[in-house]
Amino acid sequence: MRIGPLFTAAVIAAFVYLAVFERDRLREIAGIDTAPRAEDTTGPAPAGGTAREAEPVPVLVRRSAAADVPQGILLRGETQAVRKVQVKAETQGKVISERRLKGARVKTGEVLCRLDPGTRPALLKEAEARLKEAGTALRNTRALHEKGIASDTQLIAAEARFETAQAAVERVRKDIERLEIRAPFRGRLESDTAELGALLMPGMPCATIVRIDPIRLVGFVPEVDVDRLKEGAEATATLSTGETITGRVSYVALTADPLTRTFRVEVEVPNPDDRIREGLTAEIFIRTAAARGHLLPRAALTLDDEGRLGVRIVTEDDTARFVPVTVLRDTPEGVWLAGLPERATVIVIGQEYVTDGQKVVPHDAREAFEAALGPEAMKALAGLGAATDDGGIATRAPAGETSR
Repeated sequence: MRIGPLFTAAVIAAFVYLAVFERDRLREIAGIDTAPRAEDTTGPAPAGGTAREAEPVPVLVRRSAAADVPQGILLRGETQAVRKVQVKAETQGKVISERRLKGARVKTGEVLCRLDPGTRPALLKEAEARLKEAGTALRNTRALHEKGIASDTQLIAAEARFETAQAAVERVRKDIERLEIRAPFRGRLESDTAELGALLMPGMPCATIVRIDPIRLVGFVPEVDVDRLKEGAEATATLSTGETITGRVSYVALTADPLTRTFRVEVEVPNPDDRIREGLTAEIFIRTAAARGHLLPRAALTLDDEGRLGVRIVTEDDTARFVPVTVLRDTPEGVWLAGLPERATVIVIGQEYVTDGQKVVPHDAREAFEAALGPEAMKALAGLGAATDDGGIATRAPAGETSR
């Protein structure tokens, strides 16, 4: 259970009570003269004036300056190998190479399985002899054709026999090349290679190779956020193992999944020692363009008559004014809000009791807290939260809790 937010809520409730029912006591704490003014005792308010104008409302404020707020999109995904293939036999033969165990590293072009050539060398010699015979017959037919003895049909038939013999030689040579099943890329064996003595037929697996350097993070982004992502954007991911890794967006899909209406996003992360495994759950945070915002307590938020979310600020002439805001991020220290000026004096307690144009008496929230609670209470509050430089109190999350 969080103690910090409960304690802060209690303090805020106490100050609201003071502002409404114990206003004079609050003015005494703030050091404001509570004696009646001459114009208040000599007669009614001037024509056109109101009691509200004659008596400004005391409020607690925080003086805030805008800062850059990192923006991003949070996705859930998993790690995937950048390349993975099951290497299969393309010809028939018995395995004559020793089995290699899964986990072994392999290089591009390295032999994984070697098959028994059988009668293929003899078939190659036969095919080469037939090619030689066909070549000699073709030369003789051409000579006779030039003298007018052989017809065009005989010449064409001789050329066809030569091409057929040549194709037979190439077919046997290619079949012999396929006796050695090689790795198409560098990586690691995900399975043992075929056992010595096993008979492989075309299409049967020799081994499975996986490459996880770099590792690929795959997630899906909603259609409302896809335009915020760009290839090359920085991304940070927290794996199910607790490890945090960083990489860059390598791919954003151009078409959506027809069922979920989400777009596939891929992030590549260097993995030189293969420590990151495939299939781990990942929480991916992809950074987008930063925004300017103010860090303020959640209690400062209010609604206007139209239902818009915003805060009330104090203008230079000490009047209250409502400003609509947009929530950028929610954190344990407060909420980041956009829509305010670079520097603003924000009412953090009392904003519900003033309207636009009403005169107020702004008091620094931190000074009021210290005066009301005393040194001992402030020490206790400091143990649960962090006092900010601009006069506010921001609660911290208990150890081990984070916010996105």
